[in-house]
Amino acid sequence: MNWFIHFHLFAAIAWIGGSIFMFILGITLTDKEKQKEVYPHIGPIFGYFEIVSLFILIATGIVMIRNDGLMDLLFSDDTSEVVELLRMKLWLVLSLLIATVIHFYIAYKTNNKKRTNLQNFISRGSSLFIFFVNIFVLHYAIMIRTIIS
Repeated sequence: MNWFIHFHLFAAIAWIGGSIFMFILGITLTDKEKQKEVYPHIGPIFGYFEIVSLFILIATGIVMIRNDGLMDLLFSDDTSEVVELLRMKLWLVLSLLIATVIHFYIAYKTNNKKRTNLQNFISRGSSLFIFFVNIFVLHYAIMIRTIIS
């Protein structure tokens, strides 16, 4: 049995679930003073948890791509449905990685400090981007798994 899928799914649940939690927290916690009390405590814990989840996702994803014989196909001219879906998913994952690095950089740089309007805009924008792209990554993952199972 391929145990990597289980670790991948668990990490995906943690990553996407955490994203949904922080998104809902950001929407519902509108009081600026309460935000100043909550985010400096939750943010770093959440950030480290998410980094571990992301590392597990990437590591298990690479292993599963290799185990399923898709690595060579990704770098070929193959245009089969599963390869095209996987390519799209990987481009989305790359964009998530970039947005996550930007978001974490601003979050840790400004933890317990006042953010500039630009930092606030980029931080919230990247968070929103991560939230919505997660949904598309999940969609592609389900489609790929349906085809290769």
